[in-house]
Amino acid sequence: MQNSDALALSAAVLAVAGDLTQRIHEGVVARGFPDLRPAHGFAFARLAPTGATVTDLAAHLGVTKQAASQLVDEVERKGYVERRPHPGDARARLVVLTERGWACTRAAEEAAGEVVGKWVELLGEGEVGALLDRLTRITPGGPVRPTW
Repeated sequence: MQNSDALALSAAVLAVAGDLTQRIHEGVVARGFPDLRPAHGFAFARLAPTGATVTDLAAHLGVTKQAASQLVDEVERKGYVERRPHPGDARARLVVLTERGWACTRAAEEAAGEVVGKWVELLGEGEVGALLDRLTRITPGGPVRPTW
Protein backbone atom coordinates (compact mmCIF):
# COMPACT_ATOMS: atom_id res chain seq x y z
CA MET A 1 0.00 0.00 0.00
CA GLN A 2 1.32 3.41 -0.95
CA ASN A 3 1.77 6.06 1.73
CA SER A 4 -0.96 8.17 0.17
CA ASP A 5 -3.38 5.23 0.39
CA ALA A 6 -2.36 4.59 3.99
CA LEU A 7 -3.02 8.23 4.81
CA ALA A 8 -6.41 8.11 3.07
CA LEU A 9 -7.34 4.95 5.01
CA SER A 10 -6.20 6.54 8.28
CA ALA A 11 -8.28 9.63 7.58
CA ALA A 12 -11.36 7.53 6.74
CA VAL A 13 -11.09 5.45 9.93
CA LEU A 14 -10.63 8.56 12.06
CA ALA A 15 -13.56 10.30 10.34
CA VAL A 16 -15.84 7.30 10.94
CA ALA A 17 -14.76 7.05 14.60
CA GLY A 18 -15.33 10.76 15.16
CA ASP A 19 -18.71 10.67 13.42
CA LEU A 20 -19.76 7.60 15.40
CA THR A 21 -18.81 9.24 18.70
CA GLN A 22 -20.69 12.42 17.77
CA ARG A 23 -23.82 10.59 16.60
CA ILE A 24 -23.95 8.41 19.72
CA HIS A 25 -23.59 11.57 21.82
CA GLU A 26 -26.40 13.26 19.89
CA GLY A 27 -28.56 10.17 20.43
CA VAL A 28 -27.85 10.23 24.16
CA VAL A 29 -28.77 13.92 24.34
CA ALA A 30 -31.97 13.31 22.33
CA ARG A 31 -32.93 10.56 24.79
CA GLY A 32 -32.86 12.93 27.75
CA PHE A 33 -29.25 13.13 28.90
CA PRO A 34 -28.11 16.61 27.79
CA ASP A 35 -25.72 17.17 30.70
CA LEU A 36 -23.01 14.74 29.59
CA ARG A 37 -20.04 14.87 27.23
CA PRO A 38 -18.76 12.01 25.05
CA ALA A 39 -15.90 11.46 27.52
CA HIS A 40 -18.44 10.45 30.14
CA GLY A 41 -19.52 7.57 27.92
CA PHE A 42 -15.97 6.21 27.89
CA ALA A 43 -16.02 6.30 31.71
CA PHE A 44 -19.44 4.64 31.85
CA ALA A 45 -18.14 1.83 29.62
CA ARG A 46 -15.54 1.02 32.30
CA LEU A 47 -17.99 1.36 35.18
CA ALA A 48 -20.79 -0.66 33.55
CA PRO A 49 -19.73 -4.23 34.26
CA THR A 50 -19.06 -4.16 38.01
CA GLY A 51 -17.93 -0.67 38.91
CA ALA A 52 -14.37 0.54 39.37
CA THR A 53 -12.19 2.53 41.72
CA VAL A 54 -11.11 6.02 40.75
CA THR A 55 -7.61 4.60 40.21
CA ASP A 56 -8.99 1.96 37.81
CA LEU A 57 -10.99 4.60 35.98
CA ALA A 58 -7.95 6.88 35.67
CA ALA A 59 -5.95 4.07 34.09
CA HIS A 60 -8.82 3.23 31.73
CA LEU A 61 -9.19 6.84 30.58
CA GLY A 62 -5.46 7.58 30.47
CA VAL A 63 -5.75 10.50 32.88
CA THR A 64 -4.46 11.33 36.34
CA LYS A 65 -6.21 10.06 39.43
CA GLN A 66 -7.13 13.67 40.23
CA ALA A 67 -8.77 14.16 36.81
CA ALA A 68 -10.70 10.90 37.18
CA SER A 69 -11.80 11.93 40.66
CA GLN A 70 -13.09 15.25 39.32
CA LEU A 71 -15.00 13.44 36.57
CA VAL A 72 -16.54 11.08 39.15
CA ASP A 73 -17.47 14.05 41.37
CA GLU A 74 -19.20 15.68 38.41
CA VAL A 75 -21.25 12.66 37.34
CA GLU A 76 -22.03 11.82 40.96
CA ARG A 77 -23.52 15.32 41.44
CA LYS A 78 -25.62 14.70 38.31
CA GLY A 79 -26.90 11.39 39.68
CA TYR A 80 -25.21 8.99 37.24
CA VAL A 81 -22.90 7.21 39.70
CA GLU A 82 -22.51 6.59 43.39
CA ARG A 83 -19.61 5.59 45.57
CA ARG A 84 -19.94 2.44 47.66
CA PRO A 85 -17.60 0.60 50.01
CA HIS A 86 -15.27 -1.67 48.04
CA PRO A 87 -16.06 -5.30 48.83
CA GLY A 88 -12.41 -6.36 48.68
CA ASP A 89 -10.57 -3.31 50.02
CA ALA A 90 -11.76 -1.44 53.10
CA ARG A 91 -9.66 1.60 52.14
CA ALA A 92 -11.13 1.95 48.63
CA ARG A 93 -14.47 3.11 47.29
CA LEU A 94 -16.18 1.48 44.34
CA VAL A 95 -17.81 3.81 41.80
CA VAL A 96 -20.93 2.22 40.28
CA LEU A 97 -23.62 3.38 37.88
CA THR A 98 -26.96 4.40 39.36
CA GLU A 99 -30.23 3.62 37.60
CA ARG A 100 -29.83 6.96 35.79
CA GLY A 101 -26.33 5.91 34.71
CA TRP A 102 -27.64 2.58 33.43
CA ALA A 103 -30.45 4.36 31.57
CA CYS A 104 -27.88 6.60 29.89
CA THR A 105 -25.78 3.56 28.98
CA ARG A 106 -28.83 1.93 27.40
CA ALA A 107 -29.53 5.17 25.49
CA ALA A 108 -25.97 5.09 24.11
CA GLU A 109 -26.43 1.47 23.07
CA GLU A 110 -29.67 2.35 21.25
CA ALA A 111 -28.00 5.30 19.52
CA ALA A 112 -25.09 3.09 18.43
CA GLY A 113 -27.61 0.59 17.06
CA GLU A 114 -29.22 3.33 14.97
CA VAL A 115 -25.88 4.41 13.52
CA VAL A 116 -24.83 0.87 12.67
CA GLY A 117 -28.31 0.22 11.29
CA LYS A 118 -27.69 2.98 8.74
CA TRP A 119 -24.40 1.32 7.83
CA VAL A 120 -26.29 -1.93 7.24
CA GLU A 121 -28.78 -0.10 4.99
CA LEU A 122 -25.90 1.35 3.00
CA LEU A 123 -23.51 -1.61 2.86
CA GLY A 124 -25.63 -4.66 3.67
CA GLU A 125 -25.46 -6.91 6.70
CA GLY A 126 -22.74 -9.13 5.25
CA GLU A 127 -20.42 -6.22 4.55
CA VAL A 128 -20.94 -4.73 8.02
CA GLY A 129 -20.29 -8.16 9.55
CA ALA A 130 -17.10 -8.45 7.50
CA LEU A 131 -16.10 -4.95 8.58
CA LEU A 132 -16.58 -5.94 12.22
CA ASP A 133 -14.48 -9.05 11.70
CA ARG A 134 -11.64 -7.18 10.02
CA LEU A 135 -11.60 -4.30 12.48
CA THR A 136 -11.65 -6.75 15.40
CA ARG A 137 -8.57 -8.47 13.97
CA ILE A 138 -6.56 -5.23 13.91
CA THR A 139 -7.97 -3.55 17.01
CA PRO A 140 -5.32 -3.12 19.70
CA GLY A 141 -6.03 -4.55 23.13
CA GLY A 142 -6.85 -2.31 26.03
CA PRO A 143 -9.40 0.36 26.70
CA VAL A 144 -10.98 2.64 24.13
CA ARG A 145 -10.10 6.11 25.31
CA PRO A 146 -11.53 9.51 24.47
CA THR A 147 -9.43 12.05 22.67
CA TRP A 148 -8.95 14.74 25.28
